[in-house]
Amino acid sequence: MAIRQLSETLINQIAAGEVIERPASAAKELIENALDAGATRIEIATSGGGKALLRVSDNGSGMDAVDLELAVRRHCTSKISETLEDIRTLGFRGEALPSIGSVARLSIASRRRDSAGGHEIAVAGGKIAHLRPAAANPGTIVEVRDLFFATPARLKFLKTEKAEAGAITEIVKRMAIAFPAVRFVLSGSDRTTLEFPATGDDHLARMAQVLGKEFRDNAIALDAMREEIALTGFAGVPTFNRGNSAHQYAFVNGRPVQDKLILSAIRGAYAETIPSGRYPVAVLSIALDPALVDVNVHPAKSDVRFRDPGLVRGLIVGAIREALARDGSRAATTGASDMLRSFRPGFQPNSQRPQTAWSAETSPSRPYQPTTGFGERPQASFDGLSMPTARAEPQFSPQPAAAEPTARYPLGAARAQIHANYIVAQTEDGLVIVDQHAAHERLVFEAMRKALHSKRLASQVLLIPEIVDIPEEDCDRLMQHAAELSELGLAIERFGPGAIAVRETPAMLGEVDAHGLIRQLADEIAEWDTASGLSAKLEYVAATMACHGSVRSGRRLRPEEMNALLREMEVTPGSGQCNHGRPTYIELKLSDIERLFGRS
Repeated sequence: MAIRQLSETLINQIAAGEVIERPASAAKELIENALDAGATRIEIATSGGGKALLRVSDNGSGMDAVDLELAVRRHCTSKISETLEDIRTLGFRGEALPSIGSVARLSIASRRRDSAGGHEIAVAGGKIAHLRPAAANPGTIVEVRDLFFATPARLKFLKTEKAEAGAITEIVKRMAIAFPAVRFVLSGSDRTTLEFPATGDDHLARMAQVLGKEFRDNAIALDAMREEIALTGFAGVPTFNRGNSAHQYAFVNGRPVQDKLILSAIRGAYAETIPSGRYPVAVLSIALDPALVDVNVHPAKSDVRFRDPGLVRGLIVGAIREALARDGSRAATTGASDMLRSFRPGFQPNSQRPQTAWSAETSPSRPYQPTTGFGERPQASFDGLSMPTARAEPQFSPQPAAAEPTARYPLGAARAQIHANYIVAQTEDGLVIVDQHAAHERLVFEAMRKALHSKRLASQVLLIPEIVDIPEEDCDRLMQHAAELSELGLAIERFGPGAIAVRETPAMLGEVDAHGLIRQLADEIAEWDTASGLSAKLEYVAATMACHGSVRSGRRLRPEEMNALLREMEVTPGSGQCNHGRPTYIELKLSDIERLFGRS
């Protein structure tokens, strides 16, 4: 078969398959062009999820007649000259407009600020119409209709109009976060209008517009630098998490990217602080010399390659962990909101009311019965408890110093323990409810993690070794890592073909359920065992041990024990959530409590 030159239209349609995958791809390219043109106001209108109509209007520098004719031709651009090592604009390939014009009906009307009039050019299915004068305001209006009409096979692979409209919304949100000084308006017949007013240099205000006002109260500022790479942005506290990774935004030299290296670094930074299946909220901005990053990996320009990926990953993980250690121990403010909603009585529609017969015992209008909660018999179990005091001497410190009764502590002074699991403490301006098991689990884990980097953990020898029966293959896995487990204070040895003898356990754990601990460790090692052993995952093992050795739910604590737990939480990094990412305490301000009683 003879080789022949493809037509320009077919070449553009092939390129469009990579550059323009869906309406959101076209929206991204057009918004990038508007930003590169210096626009401060960008309006996007859609119809039919962007398939029927996509219009992007801006007040940028605009184009004259010569620029318009070149803009719709392939590989024509004003953004680079002879090298790809100093790219400082969002677009640079010169493929977007001709690619869109080859598969849709494209029209561009533009006018420079210093021109008396504007011009318009149209492209339909790759055919370029003659340039003509047009009335236009300074700036550019790009209108795309009937996307993929020239390649109908592509239409079959698009999602519903609602899904495509949502993808465009996500593109606009990412651009809005990256450029807070630009006003964005997204409207159309297929959506409600979404507007992001310009916030100037206040990046956090723009993030609050996109991610919700709660992000402002639950975000920790990031500002770090290694060698020639700078990282800024905000990371949410661990307890402020979401059900997917859609709330993680990354930017490289102002360019929104969805890079696997960056997402992996975020996940690693929050290890042991986020529950399984939950994702942190973060906005990261990386600035570096353009020569140190390749943005020409894919025509969509959403992937990048760093010259030193290890340095970038280390910077992200280190900066986030340092920020969490510094200010990440607080609980998310949403916890108090959820509690208030659970307390607040509300009207329940008939369709949602339980269909049960009325009875005097269950009616919300039943007479007050003192014996249901505060009678003599229910209160009898509290007779043996001593009254809590406001004194707060730290018991976990080697040399505890007596605290003044008037001393102020962030987590307050313990006032009560309810249901043998929750500590209620009074603070200067509210109250705190602490999950004693979750809190102590975190404290033990942090102590174990700190000891890992200094010396072997102290262990306690069991008078009678615990014999744990487990499958032989699990015994083999555990014994392969016996030396590494010994560093954590857990001494084990083989006891026959299908059993493990536990001779020592970490001293800081106190009484340990050796059977449960060994079985859980065997399961975890079977799941992620590697040739390198446990050396890279000792912290995960420490977290498992901490869970088995912490103050259990159901244990009654003395007032001095409760206060000691609170004082230790105040000085321990990450104490706002347990090793599984659940919150360890919820804080209610006095103003919140007053609202419950209608005082404000």
